[in-house]
Amino acid sequence: MTDTIRDVADIDTPHAIEPDRRRRPIWRPALTLALKIVLALVFGLPLVFMIVSSFKPDAQIFGDLDGIQAFLPVGNLSFDNYLGVFDRVPFAQFLFNSILISVLTVGLGLVVNSLAAFALSRMRIPGGRIALGVILATLIVPFEVMALPLLWEVNQLPYFDGTQIVQGWLDTYTVQIVPFIANAFSIFLFYQYFDSIPKELDEAARVDGAGWFRIYRSIIMPLAGPAVATVAILTFLPAWNQYLWPLMVTQSEAVRPAMVGIDYFKQLNTSWGQIMAYASIITVPVLALFVAFQRSFVNSIASQGLKG
Repeated sequence: MTDTIRDVADIDTPHAIEPDRRRRPIWRPALTLALKIVLALVFGLPLVFMIVSSFKPDAQIFGDLDGIQAFLPVGNLSFDNYLGVFDRVPFAQFLFNSILISVLTVGLGLVVNSLAAFALSRMRIPGGRIALGVILATLIVPFEVMALPLLWEVNQLPYFDGTQIVQGWLDTYTVQIVPFIANAFSIFLFYQYFDSIPKELDEAARVDGAGWFRIYRSIIMPLAGPAVATVAILTFLPAWNQYLWPLMVTQSEAVRPAMVGIDYFKQLNTSWGQIMAYASIITVPVLALFVAFQRSFVNSIASQGLKG
């Protein structure tokens, strides 16, 4: 008993904890804070400049570029640029198109990609590993390489326009959604997450008479919340920011998304203040989505990193 008390006393002495203090330099927290501030400025200042400039006339935007005023809401501020956005383009239609295309792409993509990942991860399919490798191999092919062949292909497909069947999907919502539902990276993320769930749950459900779809719907997907949030964000961002493909396949304003609408401000007299206002408005949905799913997104990334 005496030896135990002596050992505890030795641990509580300043000499015992002094080496631990020496192993933690006092400059490390300050360096970490400074690094965080620098990163926040690098990624945040362009966003601040865009929002602040959206309230300024063009002459003041260029006049403030030489100083800190470019990032401060000072000078002749007004909502004229925002009002000019609605006068210059059918912004409400563009915004509706982008929301419709992005939401349908995300919703259908979650179902299709999760089902594919479930089959590859949980079911014993002959050649499943080879199929997964082929799917991942498509990630090394840039979309620009496939754009023209894909354009030719969708132009040969039949399409029902409400009254009759016509050839080609051009200038429709379908051509902006269907080619991007299946995504190799989304399948890989779901596969990684599903593979970390114990397969004993499947065996127990199979004993109780559950089929594969019941296991997918009632067991796997309820446990895959972080993966769903991550895939939703990573699918929404390219769908919302899509520019090249809609520019190639759409001609009418009735189906054009918001990103293509920014070209309207570069015609004739370029209005940089209106461009900043337009860019600020179309950035809001992306920020709102990330804030809503931030915790699940970070948890999913952290879990994937620990698994690897």
